[in-house]
Amino acid sequence: MSLVITIFGVMKLLFSLYVFLICSITFGQIPNGYYDAAEGFTGSDLKTQLNLIIKDHIAFPYTSSNTDVWDILKQTDKDSLNPNNVLLLYSGWSKNADMEYANGSGWNREHVWAKSHGDFGTSMGAGTDVHAIRPCDVSVNSARNNRWFAECSTEYIDGDGPTGCYTSSEEWVWKPNDNVKGDVARMIFYMATRYEGNGTEPDLEVIDYLPANNNTTEPVHAKLSDLLLWNAQDPVSEWERTRNDIIYYSFQSNRNPFIDHPEYCQIIWGGMIGDNELQQQPKQILKIVDYLGMESLPVKNSPLIYIYSDGSTEKIFITD
Repeated sequence: MSLVITIFGVMKLLFSLYVFLICSITFGQIPNGYYDAAEGFTGSDLKTQLNLIIKDHIAFPYTSSNTDVWDILKQTDKDSLNPNNVLLLYSGWSKNADMEYANGSGWNREHVWAKSHGDFGTSMGAGTDVHAIRPCDVSVNSARNNRWFAECSTEYIDGDGPTGCYTSSEEWVWKPNDNVKGDVARMIFYMATRYEGNGTEPDLEVIDYLPANNNTTEPVHAKLSDLLLWNAQDPVSEWERTRNDIIYYSFQSNRNPFIDHPEYCQIIWGGMIGDNELQQQPKQILKIVDYLGMESLPVKNSPLIYIYSDGSTEKIFITD
């Protein structure tokens, strides 16, 4: 038995080293030409083009003796300050990765797009897509349940302490911690773009109202206007980019376009909502790129493209 355990441990270690080496060599950049087919499109046409780019990803099982969602999350959500742990969504707490569920004392796997809204469960595809599955504290996950994402003001304090999340006693809603509400928005937008009803896949849509039936199995998720707001308020972090890279290079071979191009959210869905707080937010610079699409600092005598939080772009040439 001890020999089997030792061999299993060595295999896990070699797997982790392999992922680390691949990450070190290839991560940190969007593959050249990855989004070329989407250039020049807006609205639903852009969404269609992005679907064509990211669909047909490599799917992994939810639970298996081979590489499964547990294994992948231990790599994608590794705590950079303690590589033996995973970071838990919503709370930001760190938990020993190898515990997994551990009869409720460990952590579990949160479907950010609640799997009941579309009734896809844990089937390979939408139910195991790690772009929208994150490690989560068991009781915090239970509190979130399948609530819609929307603004609310009742602080959720877990048995283990404050989480920075909010809920409501009047509406079936959940507001994530400010540090990850943009992450959540971009995961929801990914799911609505990746899953368009092809074959047996669900056709997921983001809506701008709260359904009367909180437990509907209709393939919808709310609330669009708040998700757009959160995408603007909580910009993409380096940790989020690294996670996107790990999924692309080591596992699924597809990317979350809204991490690479957060302005796509507004370009696709911005025209579907009326006046709201998003329009009242000051326009912020999300990214500066050169004419080859590479990120850049503001430099003189070089043509640059400024990408803003409202989805607009501006060509700027600094001369003095």
